[in-house]
Amino acid sequence: MTREAMQSFATRITQASRSELIVIMYEMTLAKIEEAEKLFQENDLYNYDKELKGAQKYVSELMATLDYRYKISYDLLSLYLYTNKHIITAIVRQDPRTLQNAKRILEKLLSGFKEVSKADKSGPMMRNTQQLYAGLTYGKGSLNETFIDPGNKSRGFIA
Repeated sequence: MTREAMQSFATRITQASRSELIVIMYEMTLAKIEEAEKLFQENDLYNYDKELKGAQKYVSELMATLDYRYKISYDLLSLYLYTNKHIITAIVRQDPRTLQNAKRILEKLLSGFKEVSKADKSGPMMRNTQQLYAGLTYGKGSLNETFIDPGNKSRGFIA
């Protein structure tokens, strides 16, 4: 995953509600899988393996966030285990074809959680995070991008 993509995800995470965090986790997992497929095509098997292991970590995190007081958590766990199995198969066999099933499941879950997150009005999980305001200014022969923190002197994170 590119540095810019990671920074974008990090910025979104600081402003995300509970359900938006799950959406971001799905998007990050899919981005890792897609990057792994691209690396396989470039015959970079070391980084292919590394990206898939990163995707596995995100799937493991999704499993860890389940609340087993609800029946749907057991269904989601089954889907996550199935997805993880396909990622492991792609790593062991060094063949990304099994990733298509994993991607299909994650994309369907992503679309469902996007709808849920639209209804979630709980606000950001992280408090006391830095607000980012961006703007562009013209300099002599260049275009400058500026990020401003409007008067927030305390930049610590409280989750």
